[in-house]
Amino acid sequence: MQKIILTGDRPTGPLHLGHYLGSLQNRVELQKTYKSFIIMADMQALTDHSGNPEKVSSNILEVALDYLAVGIDPKLSSIFIQSQIPEISELTMYFLNLLTLNQIERNPTVKEEIKQKDFGNKIPVGFLIYPVSQAADILAFNADLVPVGADQIPMIEDTNMIARKFNQTYGQEVFKECEALVPKNFSRLVGLDGKAKMSKSLGNAIYLKDTSDELWNKVRQMYTDPEHIKLENPGKVEGNVCFTYLDAFGEDLVKIQELKDHYSRGGLGDMTVKKYVMEVLDAKLSPIRARREELAKDPAAVMSIVAQGTQEARNKVSETMSKVKAAMGIDYQV
Repeated sequence: MQKIILTGDRPTGPLHLGHYLGSLQNRVELQKTYKSFIIMADMQALTDHSGNPEKVSSNILEVALDYLAVGIDPKLSSIFIQSQIPEISELTMYFLNLLTLNQIERNPTVKEEIKQKDFGNKIPVGFLIYPVSQAADILAFNADLVPVGADQIPMIEDTNMIARKFNQTYGQEVFKECEALVPKNFSRLVGLDGKAKMSKSLGNAIYLKDTSDELWNKVRQMYTDPEHIKLENPGKVEGNVCFTYLDAFGEDLVKIQELKDHYSRGGLGDMTVKKYVMEVLDAKLSPIRARREELAKDPAAVMSIVAQGTQEARNKVSETMSKVKAAMGIDYQV
């Protein structure tokens, strides 16, 4: 049988180059070999946006457009909305009954995100149980592989722990353990400011839908070498966002190396480098942007694709839930 992949994003805004480098281009390749279910995790997005649900709902179409524009094929991948599959929430509840609070609080990724979001003593319970919700997403499809960054491996470990706990508790092998698929040479794309990873919330992102003018305005803001004041001065390549982006997206390796050498010895201005960065990024984004603009002309057709994917996903989850309820002895005939 074809192996299953579960992957996705929180729909809190349009997707950016960091998403493209870290996951989207990989998904396009993986869908050729595996059956892919791609989740728009709106319920998880609401764990820290409950007071502003429109920020989530308004971005369902945006994220769907990005998926299709980069090459996600609805014939190969099922794009679905998490909240429209209530069985996932049901499974989350069953899993919660098998865990202790200490087990949930141990997840290092959640601890770090709680610190970053500065919740203090007002941590939303929905956010705290995030790892359990993610486990339900994965196990609802009995996914074989889950593409993640190295920092998300604890989440996979938690998922497998929950799968084992369920199987042991109810005496049936309902769930199989999944495997983390960490992309080779994976690295998070630094933002325009060079201070942190590219992020919607930090305002340091280049979006897949950015126009050429918007792209150029952002490229001009890229952090370079603050000590490279005069043209003739040697400049630092390391930590220079322009060269980071050229390494990530440039294809002419000879030219990129020539630029690095010239910049390092002096005599090459930041604006000259930025113009080449613009050329490279615009070449990458232009076909994506064109497909996205064409798709956006018929939003109803895009949402129809999402509706179809959601139904395909729900059919798959229903199969799992039948086994879950049978194992638990709650498959009531009513």
